[in-house]
Amino acid sequence: MSSRARALALCTALVLGLVVTAILAPLPYSVAYPGMTANVLGDDKGKPVITVTGAGTRRTSGQLRMTSIVATGPEASVHLPDIAKAWFRTDEAVMPREAVYPVGDSTEEIAEHNAEQMEHSQDTATAAALDQLGKSSKDIKVKLSLADVGGPSAGLMFALGIVDKLDGDGAGHDLTGGRTIAGTGTISAGGKVGAVGGVPLKTQAAHRDGASVFLVPRKECAEAQAELPKGMRLIPVTTLDGAVDALKALRAGGKLPSC
Repeated sequence: MSSRARALALCTALVLGLVVTAILAPLPYSVAYPGMTANVLGDDKGKPVITVTGAGTRRTSGQLRMTSIVATGPEASVHLPDIAKAWFRTDEAVMPREAVYPVGDSTEEIAEHNAEQMEHSQDTATAAALDQLGKSSKDIKVKLSLADVGGPSAGLMFALGIVDKLDGDGAGHDLTGGRTIAGTGTISAGGKVGAVGGVPLKTQAAHRDGASVFLVPRKECAEAQAELPKGMRLIPVTTLDGAVDALKALRAGGKLPSC
């Protein structure tokens, strides 16, 4: 074998080695999928999601569904073939691991962090809803119960559920208008709606579970439109007041904000 042929063979072997290493090496990403949804106006595992004491509640129709994503765990290995496969699917998304799991390196640490975020989200949702209705937390207590869900992204839907349970649209009608409405978004105690991530997967989860309308943080409109299921209507929101007004307009056939 000539020296040139030996050099070519060596280079080929090195390139192949690099390719194999790239394929087999774990990468700092997670693969995410559409997760569960839950009707905050209903029950979860035999318990009401929203329980109010200190005030009467309404019998509601329709559904307000919070949405979620699921992702490969923080300790799971994601490789180049997994990323390539997810790239060509609409029901999978590749996300930087630190975006999915910003705190902690173990499943236990992350579960604890997500539980804390969920508890905070429930508190701010209650504060925002009662403030929207002009009611005092000294007189009205709200308990929110939703098993196996963590993080802050259900805040908007929790707040809307509380408003619907206590007051509906303020004129004797349900906020839902009898529809199945889904959505996502964090909520502040002052009623501001924040972005959450994973919106395209959440619209797919909502569509799978019967929703035809999806409330999305306005900043995530473009992301939501990218893989929007056929027949799903997006309503962008920036505040709880705006979300309530949009649902009233939807029920009445009025003009709605659009992405």
